[in-house]
Amino acid sequence: MSSDRLSAKFGVSRTDQDLFTIRSHDLADAAHKSGWYNDEIMPYKSSIAENGIKPGSTLESIGKLKPAFVKPHGTHTAANSSFLTDGASATLIMLESKAVELGFKPLAYLRDWTFNACDPFEELLLGPTYCTQTLLTRNNIQISDFGVFEIHEAFAGQVLSNLTAMDSQKFADERFNGKKVGNIDVDKMNIKGGSLSLGKRHCLLDN
Repeated sequence: MSSDRLSAKFGVSRTDQDLFTIRSHDLADAAHKSGWYNDEIMPYKSSIAENGIKPGSTLESIGKLKPAFVKPHGTHTAANSSFLTDGASATLIMLESKAVELGFKPLAYLRDWTFNACDPFEELLLGPTYCTQTLLTRNNIQISDFGVFEIHEAFAGQVLSNLTAMDSQKFADERFNGKKVGNIDVDKMNIKGGSLSLGKRHCLLDN
């Protein structure tokens, strides 16, 4: 319901959401076929196939699904919303000095992070926009400095609403003293699929 409200607020249509959903499934399918996920998934009965990816989805096929909420907006469906899975993952986080001591080779560096509370009625799920603005300002960097983006696809409407807010001068004037977060090139975002096609997973952090 919150994402449905957010989509209405930022003018994100049902068609916009369905097109973004199709993109997620197509990219996830291509990533699997290329072998990208071969080392990321523990085989079950010798299979590493995902059961939520639906390649070949079309606007016509997913457009037949009824909205979860008819009033007041009604743009969110089972297709353009992420589904729950039984999957799990583990991530090991430590200081670089500790990794060197233990002989581990870092896969990535966490340079900075933040969190932000939003109005739970009007702007729930808009945290990515606020947090991105905070990090860009704090580190004196711009959106154009990044080569790839990962944004959780809880709902297609939620992602697209955040992208709209980030590139909205009106929103920047109201919230960020006129400084826009910037335009994220969608071709650089979630390029191996996302939660709309792969499902939601829980993560265990071991520090």
